[in-house]
Amino acid sequence: MAVRAVRGAVQLERDEAGHMDEQVGALLTAILERNELAADDLISIWFTATPDLHSDFPAAAARKLGIVDVPLICAQELDIEGAMPRVVRVLAHIESDRPRAGIAHVYLGAAAALRKDIAQ
Repeated sequence: MAVRAVRGAVQLERDEAGHMDEQVGALLTAILERNELAADDLISIWFTATPDLHSDFPAAAARKLGIVDVPLICAQELDIEGAMPRVVRVLAHIESDRPRAGIAHVYLGAAAALRKDIAQ
């Protein structure tokens, strides 16, 4: 079993805790489903949020999904002029038999514009 990394992102419509939970939950669910993963396949997850998001920690959404024994960390994304606002990004480390090229990176909604080269 190899260690792989899965990327993803979602742009929020507004900075509200409930909306963040919903959107980050949808992103994590899509990452798990598209890569045929279970919570036991997760090693760790890094979350970043753009500086305009203050309502909650993105990791709280993972805990609400039942991802409770996986190390999670949140950090602030770089504040780059002209960058897409209200974005939560994910970098999940997983155990998987899939080859690196078989990993499905998930960019939902408008966030798909961030990585057209790998967005599924």
